[in-house]
Amino acid sequence: MSLGWAQHAGVRVPDRSRCAHRQCCRRHHGVGAERSRHGVRGLAFVTYWWIETQPELVELVDTLLAQPRYAFDTEFHRERTYYPKLALAQFAWPGGTALVDPLAVDVTALRPLLESDTQCVLHAAQQDLDVLTHSCGAIPRRLFDTQLAAGFIGYGTPSLASLLQGELKITVPKGDRLTDWLRRPLTEDQKSYAASDVAHLLELQDRITGQLERSGRVAWAEAACEELRVKPGSGSDPEGAWLRLKDVRVLKPRARSVARSVAAWRERRAMSADSPVRQILPDLAILGISQKQPRTVEELAHARGIDERHWRGNLGREIIAAVLEGLEGEVHLPASEGDDLDRNMRPAITLVSAWVSELARQEKIDTALLGTRGDIVSLLRNDPEARLATGWRAELLGDHVTRLVQGTAALTFDGKGSLRLIDVP
Repeated sequence: MSLGWAQHAGVRVPDRSRCAHRQCCRRHHGVGAERSRHGVRGLAFVTYWWIETQPELVELVDTLLAQPRYAFDTEFHRERTYYPKLALAQFAWPGGTALVDPLAVDVTALRPLLESDTQCVLHAAQQDLDVLTHSCGAIPRRLFDTQLAAGFIGYGTPSLASLLQGELKITVPKGDRLTDWLRRPLTEDQKSYAASDVAHLLELQDRITGQLERSGRVAWAEAACEELRVKPGSGSDPEGAWLRLKDVRVLKPRARSVARSVAAWRERRAMSADSPVRQILPDLAILGISQKQPRTVEELAHARGIDERHWRGNLGREIIAAVLEGLEGEVHLPASEGDDLDRNMRPAITLVSAWVSELARQEKIDTALLGTRGDIVSLLRNDPEARLATGWRAELLGDHVTRLVQGTAALTFDGKGSLRLIDVP
């Protein structure tokens, strides 16, 4: 591997001929793992590179493009912004570990790597994908999510720490939940913790993949990872923002329409300003406005949750415009999952849910991975895009659901706390 470092006597030391002009690509020791005589792998020192110049980042990308796969993780914040702000990007590959400072480099240089066939290995990838979408404008073309794949070998949405302990007997350091990853310089403890997040992901992938191969579920895990990759991110839908308001369901239809309009305005304003939505307008203020339904800025000033900064100037006028738009209609609550099914079919949701949960337990698959209540409702509606009707889920379920719904099969207890599917004569 390059990055201005050469290997000597099994220890990485700086290659002065390649690194003299690039002193900021520094080698550091972080936390790794070594096996004790009791078989438990504890903490040891590993080496990582700190990347804070554009040439170094480009060289890192070239290095990773030559690999079949790499481990990846991010640290980010969104407490003071609408969009997640990337604070650190961590990479690991068989030749080393690197920490990239996105505050010092243009991370869009990662796009050639993300769009390549080199596989990206992550844990609990959804938020990382959201961060990459916003910061780089791209996500990995190929990915493997260790948390998702672990759902096929008996785990239920495990943390990275529990998975490393369960599969590799590695104990990783606990991070500080309140760490400010945007502050510079980062401490050595922060960097070591960040490096530990990716240091063992490739080994963990190998361990999980071996079990998937033995159970014939590699294709299932690959399909689930691709499903996650192409799933729409958590980017906001302004028109649906009102559904996230607490107590919005107690409002009357006209007030609910006002809440929808004002919440959509708030979402768009927050996106434009890259500011948290509640800094634009608190939830309490939206509910107060929805109930009072002010038609002038003067009336707005007396709504609950409103203070002077909300009603003065353009902000107040924009809120009133949203209120007036909302007053033109009524909004009825969307039906709960299954409420639009024929009443006679509703007990089938409970019955099928019980069997899906039991089947997941028997097959050692995360229940949420196999099928949610929404998936079951879609199947019973004969939705052509129902997830339970296609792919590995349909392969696992077979005709069980159809037989249950048609009455040619039933569920019974086996006397040991489990359910059995039996034929109905």
